[in-house]
Amino acid sequence: MSARLAGQFFRTGWRTLAANPWQSLVAVGGLALGLAVFALLSGFVRHAWSVNAHLPDGLYIVKQRDNTAPQAPWFDQAPMALARTAAALPGVAGAAVLVPLRPEMKGLAARAGDRLVPLQGLTVLPGFAGMLGLRAVNGDVEAALARPDGIVLTRAAALRLFDTADAVGRMLRAEGQVLRVAAVLEPQEGPTTLPFDALTGVASAIVEPAIREEMLTGRQGWPGKVLLRLRPGTSPESVAAALQAAVDHLPGMQRHAPDVLARLAGRKPLELALASLRDAYFDHELGSNFLWSAGQRANPALVAGLGAVALLILALAGANYVNLAAVRVLRRQRELAVRKVLGARARDIAAQCAAEAVTVTLAATVLGLLLEWLAQPAFAALAARELPGMLSAGHVAAMLATGIVLGCAAAVYPAWLAVRVRPDRVLSGKPDTESSGAARTRRVLTVLQLAVAMGVAGVALAIAWQTRYAAQAAPGFDPGPLTLVDVPEQVRFSEKARGLMAALAAQPGIDGVAVSLDAVGRSEDTIGRTFQRPGGQGAALDVRWVGNNFFTLYGIRAAAGRLFDPRLDRDDDPAPLVLNAEAARLLGFREPAQALGQTVLFRDWDGKTAPRRVIGIAPPLRFQSLREQPRPIAFELSTAGATLTVRSSLPPAEVDAMARRLWPRAFPDALPRIHRAGDILALNYADDARLARLLAIAAGVALALAAAGCYTLSAHTVQRRAKEIVLRKLHGATGGAVGLLVLRETGTLALLGAFAGLPVAALVIERYLAGYVERAPAGQWALPCALAATALVALAAAARHAWLAMRVAPAQALRG
Repeated sequence: MSARLAGQFFRTGWRTLAANPWQSLVAVGGLALGLAVFALLSGFVRHAWSVNAHLPDGLYIVKQRDNTAPQAPWFDQAPMALARTAAALPGVAGAAVLVPLRPEMKGLAARAGDRLVPLQGLTVLPGFAGMLGLRAVNGDVEAALARPDGIVLTRAAALRLFDTADAVGRMLRAEGQVLRVAAVLEPQEGPTTLPFDALTGVASAIVEPAIREEMLTGRQGWPGKVLLRLRPGTSPESVAAALQAAVDHLPGMQRHAPDVLARLAGRKPLELALASLRDAYFDHELGSNFLWSAGQRANPALVAGLGAVALLILALAGANYVNLAAVRVLRRQRELAVRKVLGARARDIAAQCAAEAVTVTLAATVLGLLLEWLAQPAFAALAARELPGMLSAGHVAAMLATGIVLGCAAAVYPAWLAVRVRPDRVLSGKPDTESSGAARTRRVLTVLQLAVAMGVAGVALAIAWQTRYAAQAAPGFDPGPLTLVDVPEQVRFSEKARGLMAALAAQPGIDGVAVSLDAVGRSEDTIGRTFQRPGGQGAALDVRWVGNNFFTLYGIRAAAGRLFDPRLDRDDDPAPLVLNAEAARLLGFREPAQALGQTVLFRDWDGKTAPRRVIGIAPPLRFQSLREQPRPIAFELSTAGATLTVRSSLPPAEVDAMARRLWPRAFPDALPRIHRAGDILALNYADDARLARLLAIAAGVALALAAAGCYTLSAHTVQRRAKEIVLRKLHGATGGAVGLLVLRETGTLALLGAFAGLPVAALVIERYLAGYVERAPAGQWALPCALAATALVALAAAARHAWLAMRVAPAQALRG
């Protein structure tokens, strides 16, 4: 096709759009909405696959799982001594160790002048920067890491601290140490599961001596992140097996009691594996602890599901245009017949249809990009992800290419109808009617639109109701009056923390302050210990340290016996013990109340035992999410935790302001971490809530596109069956009967859509809910509600043309 002819086709396409403004608006608007949603969802999927994609090939991280613990999640940490073991293995090109400058639960803040900025800092061994391909904007990274007063900042951190990236030589203060910025790093080329703001070497003055010693020697077996770079062709499994053999011979692995080894049933006490850093973002079942949080991760099945929804939305928008274009071809039969008589060939007719379709899709793509640009900030906030590349030149080019491909694909069926127009019948006053096959095809497209809308809406409702149910499930206490304050030091060993605790308790309107190891519903700081009855088998229990007023402050009553009481118990007394029902049963008591007054033996890491006396059974408390079975928990009296719970009837904002006002007196060089107790519980389901909102948006768009499809189909139905409607009226049919004739077709298509879409949605919902141990009672109504909503939308879309059919005058219709 020549450029001149192509330009003529496109100009004709624009004239066709201008000649039918309302149809063109529906066509372009529907496609633009579909393309915008497709761009946003596919951008989220593309972001997920881009995490760590910029890192060099062959990078692996060593994972460990402590099978002796009550709950045994994988952690992307391992004994730091394994780095030296791995470096000596054939096929390992390099090994690096990194630990947080300060535990993530505690956090690190740096002061530059009057500015106090949170930093995510890492302490690393030499070679880390080269292994990750980090490059400096200014300074020498390796030389900076070797200096006791040196610190390396990312460009973003330098801007936050000094308002300039030219920060080499500038001073900052952190943890009482003065450090000099010795290098500034270029931004990493993409998102990563190893984020950081600052790097220091093991020689840095800010690194605690015990951590420095362990990183250099590995004598204690403490965990850190161990990165390995494997040479091409090296089997990760063989390296993991060699490291497992090394761990099995560590002294600590030989001290397990016989009953612990028997409970393992042949499993390794400490199990190791190697995971590719390229795939680390999809390792969504990693655990968090005091040192590291798992960070942002994604379930690959859910990401793939969102990608499928994005493609379905795009297909729905395309199907909507195909329906509109097919109706337009049937209305333009006389124009097409004249063109054929004047010499237009089949390929010219097909090219004209393709030009019109591409014109529409390109216009829709431009409008869709505008909608995406407007929605991108809100979408990024909703997804809780930074999505900077969604409006790049490459993304715009890809979307334009998508629009062209979509236009060409959408033109196939209308072009086929146009090519089959017979000039002899049309020009003789006997226009071709739509064939049964063509009508069936358009109905199938509408059924698919309704099926997708119904299915997505059903899944969105099920996830939303389950998330709401889980977030509002009773945690065993009233979280309303409780505010949590995380302090950077253990209360038992910190005068500053005890001073803040006393200052908070002395404030008017504060009913009390309690200390605990961690918040209920959060597992950033967990301790596992082995307990046993005298002469019985050992049982691994979660240990929760709490102050003597913890249960009183939370308003928790004993299920049996009594709980810790400040009038009867003193803090840090190791003798009394409170169990939950699961722990009592695991220790061998048939009924939890039978444990009252009994002595159980506590076994420490070194194998030594000490007696504990059970004084009470705690009621169920939701330390875990509804995805986990209740854990066996032992409560001990200890103020070695770093989480303060403040109880007050004051408005939450006032309690927050009060804590922030008192904070600088105790910790002037640290930033406060203050949360509502209810927010901590809801965080367990934050990803589910985001998924539900994303699917709700997709379901709304799918319903809108399905409504547009039903609107177009009903309009054509009334036009195609106009004479039949007149004859029915002449034979006495009422207006209501005529309206039902139009609505019946739409209702039938909605039922067919239910048969097609709801079984698939049911399978998706069942797979999602399989991860929960408790399900929302209302979840069973998700699919019926989706069916009802979709049917109502479809019937509402067809109602206008049903009304027109009811009001049509027979004489006018017969004259037409």
